[in-house]
Amino acid sequence: MKGPLFYAKILLFGEYGIIKDSKGLAIPYNSYQGALKKTPQISETAKDSNLKLEKYFTYLSNLKTELVEFNLQEFRKDLDEGMYFDSSIPQGYGVGSSGALVASIYDKYASNKITVLENLTRVKLLKLKDIFSLMESFFHGKSSGLDPLNSYLSLPILINSKDNLEPTGIPSQKEGKGAVFLLDSEIIGETEPMVNIFMTKMKNEGFRKMLHEDFAKHTDACIEDFLHGNVKSLFGNVKHLSKVVLEHFKPMIPSTFHKVWQKGIDSNDYYLKLCGSGGGGYILGFTKDFNKTKAILKDYKLELVYRF
Repeated sequence: MKGPLFYAKILLFGEYGIIKDSKGLAIPYNSYQGALKKTPQISETAKDSNLKLEKYFTYLSNLKTELVEFNLQEFRKDLDEGMYFDSSIPQGYGVGSSGALVASIYDKYASNKITVLENLTRVKLLKLKDIFSLMESFFHGKSSGLDPLNSYLSLPILINSKDNLEPTGIPSQKEGKGAVFLLDSEIIGETEPMVNIFMTKMKNEGFRKMLHEDFAKHTDACIEDFLHGNVKSLFGNVKHLSKVVLEHFKPMIPSTFHKVWQKGIDSNDYYLKLCGSGGGGYILGFTKDFNKTKAILKDYKLELVYRF
C-alpha cells in the first residue's frame, strides 16, 4: 500500500492575523511531502509513526461530530498491518507536518468525503476547514484547519476572513533575481506555547490596536501586491511588516535571529517574517537579489520557495 502524496504548506502572509480574522495567503510547498504506507519490513521510524497513528485513531474514534464519519474498521485493520505516515516534512517548522497527515487520513478513511474534483463552493470549503480543524486539534490544541485544507487541495488558498475562503491563482514564477526563501533556524518550534503568548498579548488594548491598524493593514497590502504581481510595492509592504513583527512579536522570534532580522531591515538586502507560529522552525524571507542574500547569510541554510 502506498497512499497519495500530500504536500507541505507555507502561510506566506497572515500568521496570527488569521486567528483574529484578517487576511491570509497559503501556498502548497512541494519540496516536502508525506504519504500513508504499509511495508513488510518496518523501521524504527515507521514503528514510532504507527504508535502515533494508534493514538490518533483513538482520538478520531471518540470524536463527537456530525460533520464527518470515518471508516474506523478499515483504519484499525491498516494499523494492525503496520501502516505508518512516511513524511519528509520537518516537524515543528511551521510548514504543516500535521496538516499533511490529517489530509491523508481524511482522504483515505472519511465516508462521503468532499473531493478536489468537485465544484468547490464556499460552503464546501468551509465544511472541509471545519472538519480539518476538529481533526488537527489533536496535534496542537486549537487548530484553524487551514494547513490540512491547503495540503488536501494542493492549491493556493486566499483567506479573506474566518468564513470566507477561496482557492486562488498566484502569478507564475519569473526567472528574476528576487525570491521568497526559507531560513532554517535549526530550532524546533512548538505551536501551542506561541499561540498562548499571542492570546495573552491580545488582552492588551494597545496590542489589539496595533494588530488591527498596522499588522493587518500591511498583511492585506502584501497579499494584494503578491497576487497582482506588484513586486516593487510588495517589498515596501513586506519591510513594514518585518518591522512590526520584530517590534511586537519578539517572543516568537528566536533571540539569536533578532540582529539578523534587524540587519535585513537596515540594509534593505532582505526582509524576514514569521513562517507559521514562530518560536523556531523556518523563518520566511523576501529578497530582491537571492544570490546576494545567500552570500550575506552564508552561515545559514536557505531554501528557495518562489522566484520573482
